[in-house]
Amino acid sequence: MKEIYEVPENLRYTSKHEWMKLENEKIAIVGITDYAQKLLKEVVYVELPEEGKKVVKDESCATVESVKSVSDIFSPISGEISEINKVLENEPELINNSPYEQGWLYRLRIDNKKELDELMDSDQYKKYIDKLSE
Repeated sequence: MKEIYEVPENLRYTSKHEWMKLENEKIAIVGITDYAQKLLKEVVYVELPEEGKKVVKDESCATVESVKSVSDIFSPISGEISEINKVLENEPELINNSPYEQGWLYRLRIDNKKELDELMDSDQYKKYIDKLSE
């Protein structure tokens, strides 16, 4: 039976399974998708970027460690880290339990809004993960 993955419609997605939500014109929230957290299995540790750090689109900026592996997290767009989810330091399992709400990774001050156009919408991402699951 085919696995069902949660793919909220109000988010943008990368091919490396990060999601991004515009909070306002200047700030975006970033996390990993339900698909990614299910592949990782049980998340046991998260290394987040420092607040104030500049990140570049598609470059590694964090890591998520599970009982299975260590995975790099790539920034969906360029910007400056404005806040990290400090709760994950003691409760990394929130990424598994609530990838789109409590399990967010960081907030980002957006440098280049044109980069948003390169991200997938929910329909495109659903098709993408369907192909990966074949």
